[in-house]
Amino acid sequence: MHPAAAGCQRRCTRPRHFFHRPSSLPATAPITYHHSVTAPVVVVILAAGQGTRMRSGIPKLLHPLCGRPMIAWPVAAAHDAGAGTIVVVDAPDRPLAAVLDGEVVIVVQARPLGTADAVRSAAAHIDGTSTVIVINGDVPLITAETLRGLAEAHEHSGAAATMATAELEDPSGYGRVVRAPDGTVERVVETKAPGDATDGELHIREINTGIFAFEGGLLLEALAQVRADNAQGELYLPDVLPILRGVGRTVDAFEVTDEALTLGVNDRVGLAAARALAQRRINERHMLAGVTIVDPSSAAIDADVEIGEDTVIAPFTSVLGATSIGARCEVGPACTVIDCRIGDEARVVHSYLTGADVGERASVGPFAYLRPGAVLREGSKVGTFVEVKNSEIGAATKVPHLSYIGDTDIGERSNIGAGTITANYDGYRKHRTKIGSGVKVSVDTTFIAPVTVGDDAYTGAGSVITEDVPAGALGVARPRQRNVEGYAQRRVERAAADESAEK
Repeated sequence: MHPAAAGCQRRCTRPRHFFHRPSSLPATAPITYHHSVTAPVVVVILAAGQGTRMRSGIPKLLHPLCGRPMIAWPVAAAHDAGAGTIVVVDAPDRPLAAVLDGEVVIVVQARPLGTADAVRSAAAHIDGTSTVIVINGDVPLITAETLRGLAEAHEHSGAAATMATAELEDPSGYGRVVRAPDGTVERVVETKAPGDATDGELHIREINTGIFAFEGGLLLEALAQVRADNAQGELYLPDVLPILRGVGRTVDAFEVTDEALTLGVNDRVGLAAARALAQRRINERHMLAGVTIVDPSSAAIDADVEIGEDTVIAPFTSVLGATSIGARCEVGPACTVIDCRIGDEARVVHSYLTGADVGERASVGPFAYLRPGAVLREGSKVGTFVEVKNSEIGAATKVPHLSYIGDTDIGERSNIGAGTITANYDGYRKHRTKIGSGVKVSVDTTFIAPVTVGDDAYTGAGSVITEDVPAGALGVARPRQRNVEGYAQRRVERAAADESAEK
């Protein structure tokens, strides 16, 4: 067994022998004996099921699981295990092609005739000298270590097939593994419909996980002999096992002791259970790599997120998509960060960021909103109730509070006062505002784009800037104040007069 698989699964250690075909089995055509396995491993992922129990217009295997479509999880495990070829068996409308094309070989199962027929659909891509591993696409938590361990156990055993099995407290709905007297696998009994299994077989707790390793040539020859002799009228892949035994070959077992590795997703309850386990796995990986997650139960971190050492993820924070967070950062509490880059030693508090680039030692929040294209350079600050969209905030520049910065370029060391608005849309097109370095923008300034403010310039409080402000100048654009004496008394007298008139 591969060392990394230790503690997760164990290969059956019962004696292995060659067996003659039991007399109760029908006669089968001869199957060629293959003496060795030399070609790279082929992984076949069965993904053509309808997934009707999800009750969704989205194909089951495209439902997201911690930032990836579900089908991407077993594909990633196969890649990481070093598979030479990965074949995904899709439905006729090829719903998975958009997320998998270029990564795997996609074949189509024309009609839903069962798992054996699905593997037949991949026959053109199965090398007769290869080890072939077959897994289901709705088992997202399978790991590369488990696949490697299964392949190595199979190749070392000399068995024609090796099945991953597990013992469950409640095996309802799963195919049951029937053992031969010597402990090898005799057959699998399906339990999907009444009549598939006897009462005694229904009491068996060892189940078929749907994960197999085969000698490629033997698999192809046995598949041609599978018949739909069951209540469902389907061609079941486990039915190749008695065929292989019938010609004197061994079927071995590879026992998986961690049920999470083979957890199948059939509905949204199962998806939630898989998500909880996947999230725990992701969070633990980051913590073991030097990240502090204050409350792992409240942190949602997607599978492809990268986080540097000594970063702290505070409670109720979601870090999603292709986000990369540097070292020694503080993110949270109550932040959502999607597809962002956050540089070393940055701080993000109570804020929502999507598609933003936050530089080293920058500060965001609380209650900031960074939209796609927002770029904060080193040491800059975007503070309370500030929205930034498609704009660059220069190094050490501060936008402390209550501002909207859209389609704007701001230089270094500028200070943007409270209530600043960059009016970027004229009703037809977006325009940019350019604010230089060392600029002091006073409170309640509105910039009507396109407009440029030179370096070291100032604006007067309450100004509406419609023309360029030269470097070092003060831009003031507001009406002069006029005080009307006695105005309050005249309002009182006018109200009294109106009331008398109404009488």
